[in-house]
Amino acid sequence: MDMLITKANGLLTIEFNRLERKNAITAAMYQSMADALIDAESDTAVRAILIAGKPEIFTAGNDLDDFMKNSAPIPGVPAENRPVFQFMRALHGSTKPVIAAVAGAAIGIGTTMLMHCDLVYAADNAKFSVPFTQLGLCPEFGSSLLLPQLAGYPRAAEKLLLGEAFGAQEAFEMGLITRVLPAAELRAFAEQQAAKLVALPAASIRTTKALMKRPRVEDIQGAIAAENERFAAMLLAPEAKEAFTAFFEKRKPDFSKFD
Repeated sequence: MDMLITKANGLLTIEFNRLERKNAITAAMYQSMADALIDAESDTAVRAILIAGKPEIFTAGNDLDDFMKNSAPIPGVPAENRPVFQFMRALHGSTKPVIAAVAGAAIGIGTTMLMHCDLVYAADNAKFSVPFTQLGLCPEFGSSLLLPQLAGYPRAAEKLLLGEAFGAQEAFEMGLITRVLPAAELRAFAEQQAAKLVALPAASIRTTKALMKRPRVEDIQGAIAAENERFAAMLLAPEAKEAFTAFFEKRKPDFSKFD
């Protein structure tokens, strides 16, 4: 199974399990995660959520071949119908605390989704990147708003404009993650933190989270809508076609011919 989804002791655990493809996410995986989060929202037995990858890698982001076939925006088809949109909407809208445990690379949406989690613990081998400009695209799912809010405009601009990878310590200094841990200790620590949340009054946790998120809800929704409109258009543009073709041909893209 590409996703391992379990419920135990008040915790919903969502784990990427496609190591042979670097945990690259398919439409089916997005749908599984969306369904699990939607179910958890109405399940009173679930009091916290943990999203994890493998010790070697969190996720390489979208499986590009699958993305082009199944997850890419389609003219005339509402964005809300896409599995990736269902997942991110459920993640952003979750009233329960969401913890992420990140080891290895978290690429593209692997970094974007962390901005919608409440506690993000990273191994000292973690690497983050939002390489959308390298693919002829733009930021997604609120990251053009959230990353500048977390890190400040200059540092966010460096990451979003250049798309280059950065390490766990820099991510911590930027405010993207909560704490850096030795890789061998990451999963156990994240589970311990989750157990603490499970043991606290659920109503208090939900209310505190809602109050912290309240001032940004409309702004985030507006950013997501604007990003989605531009992302869909840019996906059909020549720059993205060149980037994706170069990826599949295992060569460096040439953007010099585009204005």
